[in-house]
Amino acid sequence: MTLRSRSDWLKHPRWWALLTLGLALGYALVTALQLSHWGQLPITAAWLLTARALRWGVPSRHPPAKGWPWSLVPLIFWGVYVYLADSFGIVDLGAVLFHLQAGISEHGGGERTIVAIFYTLAMLPVLASFTWLVRHDHRWRLLERLLALALLATNPLLYGIGQRGAAVVAEEGAWLDQRYVAPVILEKPPSPPNLLVIYLESLERTYADRERFGDVYAPLGALGDQGVVFEGVRQADNTGWTMAGMIASQCGVPLMPAGLLHDSQLEPLERVVPGVSCLGDLLAGQGYSLTYMAGASKRFAGKGKFYAGHGFSRVLGRDDLAPRLDDPDNLNSWGLYDDDLYAMTVDEIRRLEEQGDPWGLVNLSLATHPPYGYPPDECRQHQGEFEGTDILYSVECSARMAHDLVKRLAGEGLLKDTLVVIASDHLSMRVSAWEALTASPRSNTFMLLGNDLAPRRIKVEASTMDILPTVLEAMGFVIDWHRAGLGVSLLSNEPTLIEQHGLQTLNNQLKRETALHERLWQGFDIGGMAPDDAPQTP
Repeated sequence: MTLRSRSDWLKHPRWWALLTLGLALGYALVTALQLSHWGQLPITAAWLLTARALRWGVPSRHPPAKGWPWSLVPLIFWGVYVYLADSFGIVDLGAVLFHLQAGISEHGGGERTIVAIFYTLAMLPVLASFTWLVRHDHRWRLLERLLALALLATNPLLYGIGQRGAAVVAEEGAWLDQRYVAPVILEKPPSPPNLLVIYLESLERTYADRERFGDVYAPLGALGDQGVVFEGVRQADNTGWTMAGMIASQCGVPLMPAGLLHDSQLEPLERVVPGVSCLGDLLAGQGYSLTYMAGASKRFAGKGKFYAGHGFSRVLGRDDLAPRLDDPDNLNSWGLYDDDLYAMTVDEIRRLEEQGDPWGLVNLSLATHPPYGYPPDECRQHQGEFEGTDILYSVECSARMAHDLVKRLAGEGLLKDTLVVIASDHLSMRVSAWEALTASPRSNTFMLLGNDLAPRRIKVEASTMDILPTVLEAMGFVIDWHRAGLGVSLLSNEPTLIEQHGLQTLNNQLKRETALHERLWQGFDIGGMAPDDAPQTP
């Protein structure tokens, strides 16, 4: 090919359109199939070679068409899916629907907003290139409507909506509801212990593998040596984001969004899973004083509504805690840094101890929030400078701060007669260590410390829904057949749902379930939105 012919080739819109489509196809496939990004090059090359061999877009005797392709809308839906897959790794339709219902105001994902704008702009040349190809190649025009149907049918996002919609229309599916056991306390111990729950954002137990991740998990491993560590706590569908993970571990159920059961699907939620009893309801009924503390806004994703509606008398988020800082502007995009949150947690436990009643405190960290984490300056003193993208730096930071918090509380005598629960809220979404994380089966962090529990490791096949009954029995409460919700106590010899049926069966049944869905939202009213920012007692 001469220099001039090569220049003419580059100027021709045919090859620019085909190259744009090839790059988009390669990127979509490696993202959706979780392949190495190096795989984009051979996919694009194969597309271009096929286009050359079949002479796609070559001028012909057929005049260019003027209509718009039917596939533009399906392509836009695929663009949305690829953006979600690239942002979160695994696209959970339940998470998308729930956040639309519960509210996404005051989220801290500003960097993802920028990425969303970039994706939107990147889709414009893709749509323009596809329109050019369809208009200039009559073969693509003939097949294009079938392609539109294929794009709709193969989009995982739309496939999930179709499954859920079909389940609602069919009005069948009670497999999970038949296995649901309403959480009840049959008998309490003579001296009920206090309860401290520390949720570590996305800090899954998979990071404990030293061959892949070094010693980043070591501080938590040191704590685990003093308590009961559970290995094999998997993530079921509809439990893979923060609110869903907390509801799974405190209510024993997956968080199935309310929207597909109601006409006003995307109106704000007034209450969150009002049809089931959760950990807070049970402990409040036993006279516990309950506090929830987190650095992020309690308005985001309905956290405030969930805790206020399930037995917690104090629900403290960013708006409540930021004014207490020496520098109220020392915040990350989500809220307080964990060192400040943990200092306030110590103060709150001191206050609860002075009251004399049994207490419970649930704490949610931020340091390991994807995609990069938000390590405070304190970690730089131990680990050096944070270069901005390495999630393992944030994991080590978060693990060490959790370790130091427990040691500080124990050193002050504030954990006497207290059960400490350390758990990841869910498995991590896409981060810099994503390929290493997904190289083998993953599991959540779950360990129990204190309350005279003998240190040991328990290997199970379980889910985060088994955490509720396990915590209740570890506190000394007697529950119905070692069960609560869909969970079973991992301190008992009873088999879990996953051990009986397998994780895939559980996930398949979740897609068909309607009866448990109805139970979660029993009495649900979305006519108005209860205030989520009621003033809290300082």
